[in-house]
Amino acid sequence: MSSSTKQPNVITCKAMVAWEAGKELVMEEVQLSPPQPHEIRVKVVSTSLCRTDITAWESQAIFPRIFGHEASGIVESVGKGVNEFVEGDHVLTVFTGECKTCKHCASGKSNMCQVLGLERRGVMHSDQRTRFSFKGKPVYHYCAVSSFSEYTVVHSGCAVKVSPHAPLEKICLLSCGVAAGLGAAWNVADISKGSTVVIFGLGTVGLAVAQGAKLRGASQIIGVETNPEKYEKAKAFGVTEFLNPKDCKEPILQVIKRISGGGTDYSFECIGDTGMVATALQSCCDGWGLTVTLGVPKMNPEIAAHYSAFLSGRTLKGSLFGGWKPKSDLPSLVEKYMNEEIQIDEFITHNLPFEDINKAFSLMREGKCLRCVIHMPK
Repeated sequence: MSSSTKQPNVITCKAMVAWEAGKELVMEEVQLSPPQPHEIRVKVVSTSLCRTDITAWESQAIFPRIFGHEASGIVESVGKGVNEFVEGDHVLTVFTGECKTCKHCASGKSNMCQVLGLERRGVMHSDQRTRFSFKGKPVYHYCAVSSFSEYTVVHSGCAVKVSPHAPLEKICLLSCGVAAGLGAAWNVADISKGSTVVIFGLGTVGLAVAQGAKLRGASQIIGVETNPEKYEKAKAFGVTEFLNPKDCKEPILQVIKRISGGGTDYSFECIGDTGMVATALQSCCDGWGLTVTLGVPKMNPEIAAHYSAFLSGRTLKGSLFGGWKPKSDLPSLVEKYMNEEIQIDEFITHNLPFEDINKAFSLMREGKCLRCVIHMPK
């Protein structure tokens, strides 16, 4: 692989390409265009597998495609108009950007950038085209990141400069799952000291919510999970009580209300099951109970809930990336990690070389991992 630092050219690199839904990824040599105006080309150092990658790989119809969005890397080259980054900068990629000028970015109320929001069509934000190709034909992006490749191109607004001293193989988790859970607890719910919390689903996002609740001083953190192998790990993140619906002789809702004294102050749906949202909503207390939904559903995207839940004072809120404005807020999370104020290492259950990425897919589908970090060839 070769490139020019002054005039970036098309490069050839290895990428794990998904050719069909649910079929194993195939390592291919793909061509990657130079960064266009306001874009940067990044040498991926580490990338981790997120449940959202699997959901899209199993259910979406845009192929061939390069998945991956939770990643860290080093800037290889920059396009015209890019003043924020230079070659050699360490960055996190993010699936939702921050232009800093649109209505939402300027509002101080939202992280839903209108210019660089979630990209669903497999192309780049700027020109609706791809940067990857294979034998002259386009290979589509995922979330305008596509980190399951040795190199990738992202919009400069979808990258965050981080300290060169931060370990890229760890902080890549902050570009999605861990940050999403912490932000849901801190920004969206704003958990208060002494409060009670129930979390449905103890994957990476759910455990990050638990960590956020613990750091805010929650007095009771109930974890609802059907995989008992996650229980011991969850204790380290602050979960105080565990409920497996399969082991309960009464509906899980009734158990939660009984052990929390009538319902929790906060509930979090981290599974991606819209049917569970109604249960989470009913699990929190009357008057001020707040439910936050973070999971991405595979099917049945519509939510159904009885109006009485809202008449009784409960609130249901959605959360995208935990409410963080990525460019403004992620550097502070990296700093918290460097100062040992938040845990990241404990989420990493497996470290795998790039060529074994299909093993990471299998581990996550079987519920045998939290985060698998994929390490690119040096």
